[in-house]
This record gives sequence, structure tokens and C-alpha cells, in this order.
Amino acid sequence: MTTVGVDVLTPLLDPATSAVAVAARQGDHEVLLVAGDAAPGEPATEGTRFEVGSLTKTFTALLLADAVARGEVRHDDPVDRYLATALGEGVTLEGLATHTSGLPRLPPGLLRAAVPAWRTNPYRDFGPEEMAAALRRTRVRRDHRVRYSNFGGAVLGLALAAAAGRPYEDLLAERVCRPLDLRDTGLATAPQATGHLRGRPRPPWEMPGMTAAGALRSSARDLLAYLTALLDRRTAAAVDVATPRVALSGTDHLCLVWNLRRRPGHDLVFHSGATRGFTAFAGFSPQRRTALATLTNAGATVRGTFVQRSYEALRTLAATAG
Repeated sequence: MTTVGVDVLTPLLDPATSAVAVAARQGDHEVLLVAGDAAPGEPATEGTRFEVGSLTKTFTALLLADAVARGEVRHDDPVDRYLATALGEGVTLEGLATHTSGLPRLPPGLLRAAVPAWRTNPYRDFGPEEMAAALRRTRVRRDHRVRYSNFGGAVLGLALAAAAGRPYEDLLAERVCRPLDLRDTGLATAPQATGHLRGRPRPPWEMPGMTAAGALRSSARDLLAYLTALLDRRTAAAVDVATPRVALSGTDHLCLVWNLRRRPGHDLVFHSGATRGFTAFAGFSPQRRTALATLTNAGATVRGTFVQRSYEALRTLAATAG
């Protein structure tokens, strides 16, 4: 990584109240920067595991693209083909991955279960049984406009697991983590950094009923390897996930979960994630072979700027890539 690149990344390291890990690539050059403590008296490292929240959905999208490449499913398959649901022919796998399925943002019944742990672990008591009940109660919007849906991401994971005949966790390990040698990436809650919200420790994030939407943990070095695999576009699945599918306003599009923004001479493909105690960002530019992953064990707040600053750093890295 050039000096210019490192200068862009260094301001993201603010260990005053939390740990930060940054991993970036420009062409053949890469850098990993870490600051702060993952836990009291335990400095963060490039292998420290952070909760990545909705970045989980990008892994679920890669599983969808891989299943399509294997001939197990088709993008336009209805979810009802794989689950014991009656959502209708219009609720497809691709619709779930592009937030155009018509499903609500959250499952029916989740808010009632979440209230006792709203500021700490709101999904903890919403398990597989509650998820099944929510699917039976769901009313689908028929206009298929873009509406971000955690519910949809979770349903996509369930459908892919059913199509493959194995649990989501096993599918993720078999088809993504082991082939890419992602040793720090998985659903286990330990070991990992201690999360914080406004300086206060938070318990590990649990999503037993909505795993595929936001339960993943990963490290800076693993996310850089993951993004590099997408940059290299060696498989049909890697190409598929970054293919624009839904036009939004201006130069913005939705791919399979990933956001895509057209820039002069190149694209930026990106997504972010958050739990009560962590914030994460990942993005890449295929044309500039540039990638950036940022992680912190501080939860997102209304005034937080971590994601925006990370996006701006990616934009600068891509613009200055040789």
C-alpha cells in the first residue's frame, strides 16, 4: 500500500474508547492496521473477531450465487419451493437478496420479544419457533419496492439451507469459510472482542432465529481475504454478487445484497453492519482492484460517523489506485 493509502486509513484508528481494525488492498499491496483493546488488558490484533452485523447478509448472498452456479436453485425460485410457507410466487430468492420481496423489515412478533433486551440483545429470545410462527403470520406487500429487510435476509438463509439439505452454519463453513481459509469467521460468540455502546460493555449478540441476517463474527484479515476473493472474480458466484440488479436513484444500484455506486471510471460496491456493540464496513472497487474493511467494537449511534468515514476512505483509495 502506498503512503497515500496509509495516510487515508490512519484517521480511522481512534482507540480512545474502543478497538479499531482496518484492512485494505490497492492492487497487489495490502495493509492491516489495528489500535485499541479488544477487551480490558487485551490489545486487538488482525485476528480479533468482531461482530459484523448485516455484513452477514453479503455472505448469505454469496451462498445464493454459489447455489445458483451449482444448479441447486435459480434466482427467480419462489421461497415457498424450499420452505413450508405460503408467501406466494412473487417472493423469490433474488427478491430477498435485493430487498424487493415485499417482506417487512422485521418479523411479526419480534418487537414484543425484543423489548426486554432492546438496548443489549434484542434478537436473543427470537428463535426458530418464533421465526416459523412469524412466517405463518406474514403479510407480503405486492408492490415489490425496495425496502430493507432483516427478515428477508434471514428467510434467504433458511431457504438456501433447505435447498442444500444442511444447516446454514455448515453451508457457510463448507462453501465460503474453508475454501477462502477464513479461520476467524463464523457464528460462535467466543472468542471475540467485547462490544460497547456509548462506552458501556454489551453482551455478545445472539440471533438464534435470524442467523443469516446478522449473526456472523469475523476479523480484519478474514474480511480482506473475503473481499480479495470477490475482487479476483475467479468464480461465477463472485461475479454474480456484484452484478447490478435494481436501479435506485442517481448512480446507485442494488446487487445481491451489496450496494453499488457508479463513479467516474469505476464502481464502488459496499455494505455496512452493526450490532448493539459493534460497527463494520466492507467495500471494494473491481475496476481499481481496491478493497477496504473496517471494524470497531463500538455500536453505531445517531451521531456516529464510522461508516461514512469508512466509505469516504474507500472512495479515496479507489480514486488514487494506480
